[in-house]
Amino acid sequence: MRTFKGRPVIPGKTTAEALVSHCGFNTLASFQKSLMSGDKKATCSDQNNPDLYGKPMFGKALCMPQTIGSTTGGMVMYCASALGQQAACLLFSGPIDSLAAAGAILSNIWTDVSLPTVDNLGDDFLAFVKTGMTVTVDEDGTVTIDG
Repeated sequence: MRTFKGRPVIPGKTTAEALVSHCGFNTLASFQKSLMSGDKKATCSDQNNPDLYGKPMFGKALCMPQTIGSTTGGMVMYCASALGQQAACLLFSGPIDSLAAAGAILSNIWTDVSLPTVDNLGDDFLAFVKTGMTVTVDEDGTVTIDG
């Protein structure tokens, strides 16, 4: 077990299975097909992300360095939450970008979905966490990983 401390962008508590990307997370490319087809597992459709492609994102602790891509990223996160296809939480090794923050905030305010979001967890966080590990997020930005 290992604990990391980050900044709670959207405070919340959750426990979920980790889904880890070591490259930038393209929100639009990742969620587009599942949002259009109604895929409740939110299978990642970003062929340029070998860590996530073809894996279900619904209910997972998405662990990533940053988001990349289209300016629609925040709205895509909100839409995923509104349609019940969202991740359990968003965990960033570095600072969150404004588009991802907007998506998390919109999800938190305009839906009944809690999308705990923590950034600045550090490079050690992304080096340690592996897909399939259990991740627990606390309101103060503490993230605990059980192997």
